[in-house]
Amino acid sequence: MTGAADNNFLGLRVDVDTLRGTRLGVPELVRRFAAAGVKASFFFSVGPDNMGRNLYRLLRPRFLWKMLRSRAPSLYGWDILLMGTLGPGPLIGERAGAAIRQAAEAGHELGLHAWDHYRWQNFLARMSENELRGEFDRAYQRLTEIAGRPPVASANPAWRSTPAMLKLKESYPFLYNSDCRGDRIFLPQLPGGAAKIPQVPTTLPTFDELVGSGGITLENYNAAIWSRLQPGRLNVYTVHAEVEGIAYPEMFSDFLRGCRERGYELGPLSALLQAKASSSWPCYVIAEREIEGREGKVAMRKEEEKEEREELGRKAQRLRKKRNYRKKESRREEVNPKA
Repeated sequence: MTGAADNNFLGLRVDVDTLRGTRLGVPELVRRFAAAGVKASFFFSVGPDNMGRNLYRLLRPRFLWKMLRSRAPSLYGWDILLMGTLGPGPLIGERAGAAIRQAAEAGHELGLHAWDHYRWQNFLARMSENELRGEFDRAYQRLTEIAGRPPVASANPAWRSTPAMLKLKESYPFLYNSDCRGDRIFLPQLPGGAAKIPQVPTTLPTFDELVGSGGITLENYNAAIWSRLQPGRLNVYTVHAEVEGIAYPEMFSDFLRGCRERGYELGPLSALLQAKASSSWPCYVIAEREIEGREGKVAMRKEEEKEEREELGRKAQRLRKKRNYRKKESRREEVNPKA
Protein backbone atom coordinates (compact mmCIF):
# COMPACT_ATOMS: atom_id res chain seq x y z
CA MET A 1 0.00 0.00 0.00
CA THR A 2 2.96 2.30 -0.42
CA GLY A 3 1.93 5.67 -1.72
CA ALA A 4 -1.73 5.17 -0.81
CA ALA A 5 -2.16 8.88 -0.09
CA ASP A 6 -1.29 9.68 -3.71
CA ASN A 7 -3.51 7.05 -5.35
CA ASN A 8 -7.22 6.21 -5.43
CA PHE A 9 -7.34 4.81 -1.92
CA LEU A 10 -10.15 4.62 0.62
CA GLY A 11 -9.19 4.35 4.28
CA LEU A 12 -11.72 2.23 6.20
CA ARG A 13 -12.41 3.10 9.82
CA VAL A 14 -14.76 0.94 11.95
CA ASP A 15 -16.13 2.50 15.15
CA VAL A 16 -17.34 -0.01 17.73
CA ASP A 17 -19.48 1.79 20.30
CA THR A 18 -21.52 -0.82 22.15
CA LEU A 19 -21.59 -4.33 23.61
CA ARG A 20 -24.01 -5.51 20.92
CA GLY A 21 -21.90 -3.99 18.17
CA THR A 22 -18.79 -5.73 19.52
CA ARG A 23 -20.41 -9.14 20.00
CA LEU A 24 -22.37 -9.29 16.75
CA GLY A 25 -21.16 -6.57 14.41
CA VAL A 26 -17.41 -7.08 14.70
CA PRO A 27 -17.37 -10.82 13.79
CA GLU A 28 -19.68 -10.13 10.85
CA LEU A 29 -17.47 -7.32 9.56
CA VAL A 30 -14.35 -9.46 10.00
CA ARG A 31 -16.00 -12.12 7.81
CA ARG A 32 -17.07 -9.55 5.21
CA PHE A 33 -13.60 -8.00 5.07
CA ALA A 34 -12.00 -11.45 4.73
CA ALA A 35 -14.30 -12.29 1.81
CA ALA A 36 -13.33 -9.01 0.14
CA GLY A 37 -9.62 -9.40 0.92
CA VAL A 38 -9.60 -6.12 2.85
CA LYS A 39 -8.01 -4.91 6.08
CA ALA A 40 -9.47 -2.01 8.10
CA SER A 41 -8.86 0.05 11.25
CA PHE A 42 -11.10 -1.04 14.16
CA PHE A 43 -11.60 1.41 17.04
CA PHE A 44 -12.90 -0.29 20.18
CA SER A 45 -14.75 0.91 23.27
CA VAL A 46 -13.84 -1.41 26.16
CA GLY A 47 -15.45 0.07 29.29
CA PRO A 48 -19.11 0.35 30.35
CA ASP A 49 -21.83 0.41 27.72
CA ASN A 50 -24.02 3.31 28.85
CA MET A 51 -25.27 4.31 25.42
CA GLY A 52 -28.92 4.20 26.50
CA ARG A 53 -28.32 7.33 28.54
CA ASN A 54 -28.32 9.27 25.29
CA LEU A 55 -32.12 9.15 25.41
CA TYR A 56 -32.15 12.53 27.16
CA ARG A 57 -30.89 14.03 23.89
CA LEU A 58 -34.31 13.33 22.33
CA LEU A 59 -35.27 16.67 23.87
CA ARG A 60 -33.01 18.31 21.27
CA PRO A 61 -34.84 18.74 17.93
CA ARG A 62 -31.84 17.92 15.71
CA PHE A 63 -31.11 14.69 17.59
CA LEU A 64 -34.78 13.67 17.60
CA TRP A 65 -35.01 14.26 13.84
CA LYS A 66 -31.83 12.26 13.27
CA MET A 67 -33.24 9.34 15.29
CA LEU A 68 -36.53 9.45 13.38
CA ARG A 69 -35.15 9.70 9.84
CA SER A 70 -32.54 6.97 10.47
CA ARG A 71 -35.18 4.75 12.15
CA ALA A 72 -32.92 4.29 15.15
CA PRO A 73 -34.96 1.68 17.10
CA SER A 74 -34.91 -0.75 14.17
CA LEU A 75 -31.37 0.26 13.20
CA TYR A 76 -29.68 -0.14 16.59
CA GLY A 77 -32.11 -2.31 18.58
CA TRP A 78 -33.81 -1.50 21.88
CA ASP A 79 -31.06 -3.19 23.91
CA ILE A 80 -28.59 -0.54 22.69
CA LEU A 81 -31.06 2.31 23.13
CA LEU A 82 -31.76 1.34 26.75
CA MET A 83 -28.31 0.10 27.82
CA GLY A 84 -27.10 1.62 31.10
CA THR A 85 -30.37 3.44 31.87
CA LEU A 86 -31.33 1.31 34.88
CA GLY A 87 -27.84 1.01 36.38
CA PRO A 88 -24.17 0.75 35.41
CA GLY A 89 -23.72 -0.62 31.93
CA PRO A 90 -21.87 -3.91 31.33
CA LEU A 91 -18.13 -3.78 30.67
CA ILE A 92 -17.65 -4.40 26.95
CA GLY A 93 -14.10 -5.71 27.29
CA GLU A 94 -15.16 -8.35 29.78
CA ARG A 95 -18.26 -9.49 27.91
CA ALA A 96 -16.98 -9.36 24.32
CA GLY A 97 -13.22 -9.81 24.45
CA ALA A 98 -13.38 -12.75 22.04
CA ALA A 99 -14.73 -10.54 19.24
CA ILE A 100 -11.95 -7.99 19.79
CA ARG A 101 -9.35 -10.76 19.63
CA GLN A 102 -10.96 -12.06 16.44
CA ALA A 103 -10.35 -8.72 14.72
CA ALA A 104 -6.77 -8.63 16.01
CA GLU A 105 -6.03 -12.20 14.92
CA ALA A 106 -7.43 -11.45 11.46
CA GLY A 107 -4.70 -8.81 11.06
CA HIS A 108 -6.81 -5.68 11.28
CA GLU A 109 -5.40 -2.47 12.67
CA LEU A 110 -6.47 -1.84 16.28
CA GLY A 111 -7.33 1.56 17.71
CA LEU A 112 -8.78 2.86 20.96
CA HIS A 113 -12.20 4.50 20.75
CA ALA A 114 -13.21 5.01 24.39
CA TRP A 115 -13.46 3.70 27.89
CA ASP A 116 -17.02 4.99 28.35
CA HIS A 117 -18.31 6.05 24.92
CA TYR A 118 -21.34 7.87 26.34
CA ARG A 119 -19.26 9.91 28.77
CA TRP A 120 -16.49 10.78 26.30
CA GLN A 121 -19.01 11.77 23.65
CA ASN A 122 -21.08 14.03 25.90
CA PHE A 123 -18.85 15.23 28.74
CA LEU A 124 -15.27 15.17 27.45
CA ALA A 125 -14.84 18.93 27.95
CA ARG A 126 -15.95 18.68 31.59
CA MET A 127 -13.55 15.91 32.61
CA SER A 128 -10.54 16.86 34.72
CA GLU A 129 -7.00 16.05 33.65
CA ASN A 130 -6.83 13.26 36.25
CA GLU A 131 -10.15 11.79 35.08
CA LEU A 132 -9.02 11.86 31.45
CA ARG A 133 -5.67 10.25 32.17
CA GLY A 134 -7.19 7.63 34.46
CA GLU A 135 -9.86 6.51 32.01
CA PHE A 136 -7.63 6.72 28.94
CA ASP A 137 -4.86 4.66 30.53
CA ARG A 138 -7.39 2.12 31.81
CA ALA A 139 -8.83 1.76 28.31
CA TYR A 140 -5.38 1.53 26.68
CA GLN A 141 -4.21 -1.15 29.10
CA ARG A 142 -7.45 -3.14 28.86
CA LEU A 143 -7.46 -3.17 25.06
CA THR A 144 -3.79 -4.23 25.06
CA GLU A 145 -4.56 -7.11 27.46
CA ILE A 146 -7.53 -8.31 25.39
CA ALA A 147 -5.89 -8.09 21.96
CA GLY A 148 -2.40 -9.19 22.98
CA ARG A 149 -0.90 -6.10 21.37
CA PRO A 150 -1.28 -2.36 21.98
CA PRO A 151 -3.52 -0.16 19.82
CA VAL A 152 -1.63 1.85 17.20
CA ALA A 153 -4.10 4.75 17.03
CA SER A 154 -7.07 6.36 18.73
CA ALA A 155 -10.31 8.06 17.65
CA ASN A 156 -12.51 10.03 20.03
CA PRO A 157 -16.26 9.26 19.98
CA ALA A 158 -18.40 11.48 17.74
CA TRP A 159 -15.34 13.45 16.54
CA ARG A 160 -15.21 15.41 19.79
CA SER A 161 -11.84 16.74 20.93
CA THR A 162 -10.30 18.99 23.55
CA PRO A 163 -6.79 20.43 23.96
CA ALA A 164 -6.39 18.35 27.14
CA MET A 165 -7.18 15.12 25.31
CA LEU A 166 -4.85 15.98 22.42
CA LYS A 167 -2.05 16.71 24.86
CA LEU A 168 -2.68 13.46 26.73
CA LYS A 169 -2.47 11.37 23.56
CA GLU A 170 0.99 12.75 22.84
CA SER A 171 2.30 10.55 25.66
CA TYR A 172 1.18 7.34 23.91
CA PRO A 173 3.01 5.62 21.01
CA PHE A 174 0.25 6.14 18.44
CA LEU A 175 0.97 6.32 14.72
CA TYR A 176 -1.97 8.69 14.28
CA ASN A 177 -5.22 9.91 15.82
CA SER A 178 -8.54 10.25 13.99
CA ASP A 179 -10.50 12.75 16.09
CA CYS A 180 -11.57 15.17 13.35
CA ARG A 181 -13.58 15.63 10.20
CA GLY A 182 -11.85 17.27 7.26
CA ASP A 183 -10.08 16.88 3.95
CA ARG A 184 -6.38 16.49 4.76
CA ILE A 185 -3.93 14.94 7.21
CA PHE A 186 -2.38 17.49 9.57
CA LEU A 187 -0.62 18.07 12.89
CA PRO A 188 -2.75 19.77 15.58
CA GLN A 189 -1.44 23.02 17.04
CA LEU A 190 -0.96 22.63 20.81
CA PRO A 191 -0.11 25.40 23.32
CA GLY A 192 3.56 24.39 23.24
CA GLY A 193 3.81 23.95 19.47
CA ALA A 194 2.85 21.37 16.86
CA ALA A 195 1.75 17.91 17.99
CA LYS A 196 3.93 14.93 17.11
CA ILE A 197 1.02 12.66 16.18
CA PRO A 198 -0.90 13.47 12.96
CA GLN A 199 -4.67 13.58 12.62
CA VAL A 200 -6.22 11.42 9.88
CA PRO A 201 -9.72 12.92 9.55
CA THR A 202 -12.90 11.29 8.32
CA THR A 203 -13.74 12.87 4.97
CA LEU A 204 -17.07 11.21 4.11
CA PRO A 205 -20.48 11.37 5.81
CA THR A 206 -21.75 8.43 7.85
CA PHE A 207 -24.93 6.39 7.39
CA ASP A 208 -26.90 8.19 10.11
CA GLU A 209 -25.94 11.59 8.68
CA LEU A 210 -27.25 10.89 5.18
CA VAL A 211 -30.10 8.38 5.19
CA GLY A 212 -33.53 9.96 5.29
CA SER A 213 -32.42 13.40 4.13
CA GLY A 214 -31.91 14.96 0.69
CA GLY A 215 -33.51 12.01 -1.06
CA ILE A 216 -30.99 9.49 0.30
CA THR A 217 -32.54 6.06 0.89
CA LEU A 218 -31.23 2.56 1.56
CA GLU A 219 -31.45 1.90 -2.16
CA ASN A 220 -29.19 4.78 -3.24
CA TYR A 221 -27.02 5.20 -0.12
CA ASN A 222 -23.96 3.40 -1.52
CA ALA A 223 -24.17 5.44 -4.72
CA ALA A 224 -24.30 8.62 -2.62
CA ILE A 225 -21.01 7.68 -0.93
CA TRP A 226 -19.35 6.57 -4.17
CA SER A 227 -20.25 9.93 -5.73
CA ARG A 228 -18.40 11.70 -2.90
CA LEU A 229 -15.10 9.84 -3.38
CA GLN A 230 -12.39 12.15 -4.69
CA PRO A 231 -9.75 10.56 -6.94
CA GLY A 232 -6.21 11.38 -5.87
CA ARG A 233 -7.40 13.06 -2.65
CA LEU A 234 -7.74 11.93 0.95
CA ASN A 235 -10.73 9.57 1.34
CA VAL A 236 -11.62 8.17 4.78
CA TYR A 237 -14.92 6.41 5.44
CA THR A 238 -16.22 5.61 8.94
CA VAL A 239 -18.65 2.74 9.40
CA HIS A 240 -20.19 1.45 12.62
CA ALA A 241 -20.29 -2.16 13.79
CA GLU A 242 -23.89 -1.60 14.89
CA VAL A 243 -25.01 -0.40 11.43
CA GLU A 244 -22.92 -1.94 8.66
CA GLY A 245 -22.05 -5.00 10.78
CA ILE A 246 -25.53 -5.86 12.10
CA ALA A 247 -28.30 -3.97 10.30
CA TYR A 248 -26.94 -3.80 6.73
CA PRO A 249 -23.96 -6.15 6.21
CA GLU A 250 -24.97 -7.16 2.67
CA MET A 251 -25.28 -3.52 1.63
CA PHE A 252 -21.78 -2.94 3.01
CA SER A 253 -20.37 -5.88 1.02
CA ASP A 254 -21.92 -4.30 -2.08
CA PHE A 255 -20.23 -1.04 -1.14
CA LEU A 256 -16.81 -2.70 -0.91
CA ARG A 257 -17.30 -4.37 -4.32
CA GLY A 258 -18.41 -1.08 -5.83
CA CYS A 259 -15.30 0.70 -4.56
CA ARG A 260 -13.08 -1.90 -6.18
CA GLU A 261 -15.01 -1.63 -9.44
CA ARG A 262 -14.38 2.12 -9.37
CA GLY A 263 -10.64 1.58 -9.08
CA TYR A 264 -10.17 2.20 -5.36
CA GLU A 265 -7.79 0.29 -3.15
CA LEU A 266 -9.12 -0.27 0.37
CA GLY A 267 -7.21 -0.51 3.63
CA PRO A 268 -6.45 0.77 7.14
CA LEU A 269 -5.83 4.42 7.90
CA SER A 270 -2.13 3.90 8.64
CA ALA A 271 -1.58 3.23 4.92
CA LEU A 272 -2.41 6.87 4.27
CA LEU A 273 0.65 7.96 6.25
CA GLN A 274 3.21 6.02 4.26
CA ALA A 275 3.67 8.58 1.50
CA LYS A 276 5.06 11.32 3.73
CA ALA A 277 7.27 11.82 6.76
CA SER A 278 5.43 13.18 9.81
CA SER A 279 7.49 16.40 9.71
CA SER A 280 5.94 17.31 6.34
CA TRP A 281 2.32 17.53 7.54
CA PRO A 282 0.90 21.06 7.85
CA CYS A 283 -0.07 22.34 11.29
CA TYR A 284 -3.54 23.69 12.15
CA VAL A 285 -5.52 24.75 15.20
CA ILE A 286 -8.50 22.47 15.94
CA ALA A 287 -11.91 24.04 16.51
CA GLU A 288 -15.44 22.65 16.78
CA ARG A 289 -18.37 23.41 14.48
CA GLU A 290 -21.65 21.86 13.36
CA ILE A 291 -21.93 19.81 10.20
CA GLU A 292 -24.99 18.79 8.22
CA GLY A 293 -26.79 15.68 9.47
CA ARG A 294 -25.17 15.48 12.90
CA GLU A 295 -26.44 16.80 16.23
CA GLY A 296 -23.69 18.60 18.15
CA LYS A 297 -20.35 19.97 17.05
CA VAL A 298 -17.38 18.07 15.66
CA ALA A 299 -13.67 18.83 15.66
CA MET A 300 -12.13 20.24 12.47
CA ARG A 301 -9.05 22.20 11.56
CA LYS A 302 -9.93 25.86 12.08
CA GLU A 303 -9.25 26.99 8.50
CA GLU A 304 -11.74 24.43 7.14
CA GLU A 305 -14.77 26.60 7.91
CA LYS A 306 -13.19 29.59 6.15
CA GLU A 307 -12.40 27.48 3.08
CA GLU A 308 -15.96 26.14 2.98
CA ARG A 309 -17.34 29.69 3.06
CA GLU A 310 -14.97 30.70 0.26
CA GLU A 311 -16.04 27.69 -1.83
CA LEU A 312 -19.70 28.57 -1.30
CA GLY A 313 -18.88 32.10 -2.44
CA ARG A 314 -17.21 30.76 -5.59
CA LYS A 315 -20.22 28.55 -6.32
CA ALA A 316 -22.56 31.52 -5.91
CA GLN A 317 -20.38 33.56 -8.27
CA ARG A 318 -20.47 30.79 -10.89
CA LEU A 319 -24.26 30.63 -10.61
CA ARG A 320 -24.53 34.40 -11.08
CA LYS A 321 -22.35 34.19 -14.20
CA LYS A 322 -24.55 31.44 -15.63
CA ARG A 323 -27.70 33.44 -14.95
CA ASN A 324 -26.18 36.55 -16.57
CA TYR A 325 -25.10 34.51 -19.57
CA ARG A 326 -28.61 33.08 -19.97
CA LYS A 327 -30.11 36.55 -19.73
CA LYS A 328 -27.76 37.84 -22.45
CA GLU A 329 -28.61 34.87 -24.68
CA SER A 330 -32.30 35.47 -24.11
CA ARG A 331 -31.94 39.15 -25.09
CA ARG A 332 -30.03 38.21 -28.27
CA GLU A 333 -32.82 35.86 -29.30
CA GLU A 334 -35.37 38.62 -28.71
CA VAL A 335 -33.40 41.05 -30.89
CA ASN A 336 -32.51 38.44 -33.54
CA PRO A 337 -35.33 35.86 -33.52
CA LYS A 338 -34.68 32.68 -35.45
CA ALA A 339 -36.49 32.37 -38.73
